[in-house]
Amino acid sequence: MKHRFAVLVLAWLAMPLAALASPALELPLLFSDGAVLQRDRPLPVWGTATPGARVQVEFDGSSVQATAGADGHWSLQLPAHGAGGPYVLTVRAGGQERRIDDVLVGEVWLASGQSNMEWPVAQTLHAQDDIASAGDPQLRHFKVPKSWAEAPRTQLEGGQWQAASTATVGGFSAAGYAFARELRRTLHVPVGIIDSTWGGSSIETWMDAGMLGLDAAALQAKMRERRAAEAKVEAEVRQRVAAWEPVDPASDAFAATALDTSHWAPIAVPAPWEAQGYAGMDGVAWYRTSFELSQAEAAAGITLGVGQIDDTDTTWVNGQQVGSTVNAYSKPRVYAVPASALRAGTNVLAVRVQDDGGGGGIMGTPDEIFVQPAAGQARALQGPWQFRTAQVRVSMQDGKNQVDTLLYNAMLHPLQPYALAGAIWYQGETNASEHGAYRYRDQFRSMIEGWRAGFRTPELPFLWVQLAPFHSGNDRLDASGRVLDSPWATLRESQSATLALPGTGQVVITDAGDTHDIHPRDKRTVGQRLARIAQHMVYGQQDVAWTGPVFRRAQVRGQDVVLHFDHAGGALAARGGGALAGFELAGADGLFHPAQARVEGDTVVVQSEAVHAPVMARYGWSDDPQAANLVGRDGLPASPFRTAEW
Repeated sequence: MKHRFAVLVLAWLAMPLAALASPALELPLLFSDGAVLQRDRPLPVWGTATPGARVQVEFDGSSVQATAGADGHWSLQLPAHGAGGPYVLTVRAGGQERRIDDVLVGEVWLASGQSNMEWPVAQTLHAQDDIASAGDPQLRHFKVPKSWAEAPRTQLEGGQWQAASTATVGGFSAAGYAFARELRRTLHVPVGIIDSTWGGSSIETWMDAGMLGLDAAALQAKMRERRAAEAKVEAEVRQRVAAWEPVDPASDAFAATALDTSHWAPIAVPAPWEAQGYAGMDGVAWYRTSFELSQAEAAAGITLGVGQIDDTDTTWVNGQQVGSTVNAYSKPRVYAVPASALRAGTNVLAVRVQDDGGGGGIMGTPDEIFVQPAAGQARALQGPWQFRTAQVRVSMQDGKNQVDTLLYNAMLHPLQPYALAGAIWYQGETNASEHGAYRYRDQFRSMIEGWRAGFRTPELPFLWVQLAPFHSGNDRLDASGRVLDSPWATLRESQSATLALPGTGQVVITDAGDTHDIHPRDKRTVGQRLARIAQHMVYGQQDVAWTGPVFRRAQVRGQDVVLHFDHAGGALAARGGGALAGFELAGADGLFHPAQARVEGDTVVVQSEAVHAPVMARYGWSDDPQAANLVGRDGLPASPFRTAEW
């Protein structure tokens, strides 16, 4: 007996490790407790198990089987199922079982893009009301964690389904939540939103090599070069930051008037700290400088401009806090400083900056950084300033949302081919550059077609939000201040051009932007307008007003240009009444001049005293076209356009 036991032990020790422990049965994280599955279409289910294992999936009386391949992967389809729930999804393979509880069947939408889609309910115009009224267990949200990979992954880094409640909804995508609420209100079925977003991301990072037309080998070589360069930069930044002892990031010790700053470093303002030797750094750092005031100026108080601070600042003058702004990286800080905080002679300004990711520091334009006495002109706060870190982390994670394919590989590929009703998209600010804005139309089309292929739904509805008005500073102006070209307007045009793809829709929000904030806080309007398109286009509700007027063609009639529109329906008007605005005309010289416009039936007639032989017209052609006020049915705005490319 002992001899036989010894032989068994030796045989066990000789077995390969793969045979000793069967691979765990694994499903994508989307298949977890509280999941929402798409109604009325076959449901792909997939995962991994022991190679060759028989996999059985059961759901509400249906049972489907598959066999894991040599690599352990398996996939199958459950039959289409009507809306309802909760149900249990059970998966068995190789003696293992996974039970997924509280599964609903309804409408599932993917929400993706950059920060305006990522923007949470808690930081919106309607946050207090939306959070207080939340409490719908059939509206659910899955947040895909920010992650990146150089090769396509099959599993997400994390994430879980959450039902809408006062405790959870503050972290939901605000646009996605408003969209889902409208669908719940009109469809009366469960709705799930899969939120896969990353602020500041470019469209290229949401595409794979094929969509981008890149050679796989060349892409891999590019990645290796980037890794080597990033490792070198990270080591240099870590060494630089190590010169300062970390301190409590909430401490205000560095705000004191009397302070030894001999070991601080000089830094230029305005400029991101990443561009000044601190690449990949996030956390809390301090800036200090000084300014001079006369006795009278100090006694009267001043206005202080501290630029656009990424992301959060607290600002002190002579040790007294005078202002603070939370999480508003594109908002110029302007603070009133009372006489009680000031003195004649030298005054010390200290700013604590918290950067939560991406660019960090005091940014904006030089004219946004100033001291203005109560009875005088603004004076620039000259640099360089003094700088030191308080508590920071350094990694080259920043910038990954700008690199070809990285977010697609980690945040989108693992979702495929989960059954969806459609996708909503809000992105483009990052690509609104001189060259990127026009290229976007081809990239956007390629991305949509690539996603449709990945989700195995060739006609997957794809809806997006056109860029909001915002004074980006990127408009190219002539000496008289006329807009020669606008990358933001060109990108909007690229978005509109993509409507040539079937199954697409676009929300126009020229009336819902913020000149001074790239993140307009009214996300309810955005989500509701997305829902209107879905109600009309996807769910067949023909009586829903879903689009504003869409330019179709132009007709030159003497000194007039007559503009014809689709979706006019006899409802063309100026928003709020009054005269139409935002129209311009150009002659053969290509110089645009403001024009007068009037509605005639389903057309707009445009004329300018400065242009006697018009060749082209354009409307809302700037980065910040809030004055453009043409609307149609239910007040939905017309999209900016030009009648021809110059």
